Amino acid sequence: MDTTSISVPTSSQVEFVDVTAQIRRFIADSKIASGVCWAFVPHTTAGITINEGADPSVQADIIAHLAAMVPASSSFSHQEGNSPAHIKASIVGSSVSVFVEKGRLILGTWQAIYLCEFDGPRTRRLLLKISTQ
Repeated sequence: MDTTSISVPTSSQVEFVDVTAQIRRFIADSKIASGVCWAFVPHTTAGITINEGADPSVQADIIAHLAAMVPASSSFSHQEGNSPAHIKASIVGSSVSVFVEKGRLILGTWQAIYLCEFDGPRTRRLLLKISTQ
């Protein structure tokens, strides 16, 4: 199957956008029953993660603690002013893989998939592909 690109608009400098429904729709449209869905964010100041989907305070906690780990007030060599975004994106990572069984995304009860914006607001690309090999 070819790679599909979806647009994910963000509205804040730092935020987590739940993309689970968009990925589920992609899988349903693919008509593939079994495989692995790869989701990749081709940006150096954004990432993707799987985490708690029921309680938004978890995303707030992650955002707050990443900010504490990588404070904007630190000294950076990169001149664009967005070094914290680059570092946070590296910590979070740029891809996730999730099993697909019976045409459905397999996640834990409380899990959701989030595009993690660290240098917004922007429109980000999320690349999706299902491997059946």
